[in-house]
Amino acid sequence: MFPFEVLFPTRVLFGVGELARIGREAKTIGTKALLVTGGSSAKRTGLLDRVCSLLAGEEVPFVLFDRVEPNPRTTTVDAGAALARENGCDFIIALGGGSVMDASKAIAAAALSGRPIYDYMRGNPSGTGKDLVPVQQALPIVAVPTVAATGSEANGISVLTHWETHEKSSINGPGLIPKLAVLDPSLTYTVPPHVTAEACADIFSHLFEAYLISAEGTHVQDGFTETLIRLVAQFSRIAINEPENEEARSTLMWASTLAISPFTLGGRGAGYPLHGMEHTLSGWYDIPHGRGLAILSLPYFEQIILQDRPERLARMGRNCFGVTDEDDLGAARATIEAVSNWYRSMGITQRLSDFGITRDSLLPMARESIRIGGRGADCLTSSRPLYENEILAIYEACH
Repeated sequence: MFPFEVLFPTRVLFGVGELARIGREAKTIGTKALLVTGGSSAKRTGLLDRVCSLLAGEEVPFVLFDRVEPNPRTTTVDAGAALARENGCDFIIALGGGSVMDASKAIAAAALSGRPIYDYMRGNPSGTGKDLVPVQQALPIVAVPTVAATGSEANGISVLTHWETHEKSSINGPGLIPKLAVLDPSLTYTVPPHVTAEACADIFSHLFEAYLISAEGTHVQDGFTETLIRLVAQFSRIAINEPENEEARSTLMWASTLAISPFTLGGRGAGYPLHGMEHTLSGWYDIPHGRGLAILSLPYFEQIILQDRPERLARMGRNCFGVTDEDDLGAARATIEAVSNWYRSMGITQRLSDFGITRDSLLPMARESIRIGGRGADCLTSSRPLYENEILAIYEACH
């Protein structure tokens, strides 16, 4: 196990009905909020009206910014930051899924600094991100997630897309960690089945990526991770079939928060190579992030992990998916099949070509994945360095 530092400063309010506290709690964070949300779902379900009423009831002034799209754009972030500055907003309330929370974090940084958010991103050829990231200061953030997926409500990561160049990458830093997260599982009852499936695939990827390529001796992290994977696999199908099942939605919401926390990641010395490959896909073609991860994961298992760390795949299968084969190689192969069956049970059966991704674009995307995700290296780091040809082979296998 590698040395590590834990920073988990977010105050979490968890439970059905906890949204009712949003007005009272917001008053402790700042004096005027920028309320950030997407363009449709919060309005359609009546949630936006409810939150506005709760804020008004506690006399919390706010300005609404309801323009965040999936895979949030840097132009959207800059518009939100400008609105916050023009109206004297001194904190941000993020009401929505991972895209809304990621956009809100970036708005919080850009509103305080006055800089375009692209200045912070690794793809910017000016190199300004080296001086601005990690982000140390931003406006305070309150996160109210409406989808259990990204865990963005309690970490310092924001993933953005610069659409003009199709660069999708993350910014991070302690200034982006929300001060408060209100986790009310009832807000996820209206999440459609296909979005729930994509969300669970995202949670799963947050858990398995570092786990499969982890350093030795991470016994606590391994046990924690395996429990969460098992619960996500179990309760995903319940939530899809019974959208208002409180036990399922509560389990997935808390699993989402913990999956990308220092409690599962600390000491591993491993990161998110599959995310590096998927960010390019959704940056270029705007496909749902979780679905892209699921599609890429099977050839990643087969071509990389099965060759390099079959014992880890086997362990995941035995402890999380009911695999009984005593031989590690056989168990590893059975694990891949079990994950594939789980995806199919949730309705994830597509290939990249189903989203209009052309074969001609695969090689340029492999190169872009390394340029952005390699952080200056000529590869992505997995169980071994993944160079252009390895990434291209994974793309081709699921095209």
